[in-house]
Amino acid sequence: MENKFIVSLSPHVHSGDSVQKNMYGVLIALVPAFIVSLIFFGLGALIVMATSVAACLFFEWAIVKYLLKKDATTIGDGSALITGVLLAFNLPSNLPIWIIILGALFAIGVGKMSFGGLGNNPFNPALAGRVFLLLSFPVQMTTWPVVGQLTAYADATTGATPLAIMKGVITGAPGVSLDQLPDSLSLFFGNNGGCLGEVSAAALLLGLFYMLWKKIITWHIPVSILATVFVFSGIMHLVNPALYVSPVIQLLSGGLMLGAVFMATDYVTSPMSHKGMLIYGVCIGVLTVVIRLFGAYPEGVSFAILIMNAFTPLINTYCKPKRFGEVAKKK
Repeated sequence: MENKFIVSLSPHVHSGDSVQKNMYGVLIALVPAFIVSLIFFGLGALIVMATSVAACLFFEWAIVKYLLKKDATTIGDGSALITGVLLAFNLPSNLPIWIIILGALFAIGVGKMSFGGLGNNPFNPALAGRVFLLLSFPVQMTTWPVVGQLTAYADATTGATPLAIMKGVITGAPGVSLDQLPDSLSLFFGNNGGCLGEVSAAALLLGLFYMLWKKIITWHIPVSILATVFVFSGIMHLVNPALYVSPVIQLLSGGLMLGAVFMATDYVTSPMSHKGMLIYGVCIGVLTVVIRLFGAYPEGVSFAILIMNAFTPLINTYCKPKRFGEVAKKK
């Protein structure tokens, strides 16, 4: 029998990674935060999550099948599922179902599929959907149920979030003081109001460690964002501690952890090089603190990430890695 020498193109070694594998790895990392949301928000968390995920999957299937006229569906790659979960994580647990469906339609239809689907969208779809809802329905999107109402949904008792209290102190709202803020331990474990997925820093850090362990993401973006927020807010706290909270409270409040770990690290909308990731992360951190302290909204991380999504192509252009074998030109 004649032996044949087969020559094939590189790469010759495959790591086993795939889009689907990494997407479902991210979903596993989101499980602790979802469990915490169920513990603190109960039925409301379940309704919001189920509606968001089902709507995102349906709209992607319908757009691919009936608008793009393609036979193969893309809902199996996990990207629409992650969009649905992350969109739900950015919503209050008492948001009406019809508003959630509108957010899912915008996230998938406008934020993702209008640009050509996965890999072509310049902005994070879940954040695009969240900001669309925040601008369209500001009252419903900033009405936060108090934790512990496990069977309540539309009729849940609401209260102020830590970021709302901070903003009230900065703007001089009557009857608001920093003494009303929860302690650091409550913020760390999630016993405070807010969006579904942002309340527990501990659960989000578990997800971060899992993704770092599985090499789904690298440390550059989340660490640069959190370090920048810590330093910048720490300087402001030293300048005026009566007006600006400590950097630890800033790190544990609002959607910072969720944004730094799961939203800013999106493969499609973040830079490719490590240097670019660090620039991207530092800019997100600075913008987040600036909006939180001086902007009209209590939270700034969503806007900061979307702004830097727009700069990602520019960062990729000017932070290209050195080509293998390239010789530096002499000056």
